[in-house]
Amino acid sequence: MNGERPGSHTFTKAEVTERIRGATGLSWSESSGLLEELLEIVKDALASGESVKVSGFGTLAVRQKAARRGRNPQTAQRIVIARRRVLTFKPSAAFRASLNGEESS
Repeated sequence: MNGERPGSHTFTKAEVTERIRGATGLSWSESSGLLEELLEIVKDALASGESVKVSGFGTLAVRQKAARRGRNPQTAQRIVIARRRVLTFKPSAAFRASLNGEESS
């Protein structure tokens, strides 16, 4: 098995580009360029410590996780897991409600 849940599908950048193309009438290269530019803007904002909030969708933010003790599950050896930055996503209330088939207020 490929690691995906049965019946799941990974939506690719090419598929997003195709959807943009269909919705806007732009060419493939224009749609691809638009998507690439959007992703660069989001990545640059997150890398500089800003949050990215899209109304009706959610908020992307980078959070600092502190170093902590852990263990290697194969050897049971104790290790220190270094501090690191992680990307977090918090869906908006409207998006969360639509995912659960509820009406948003």
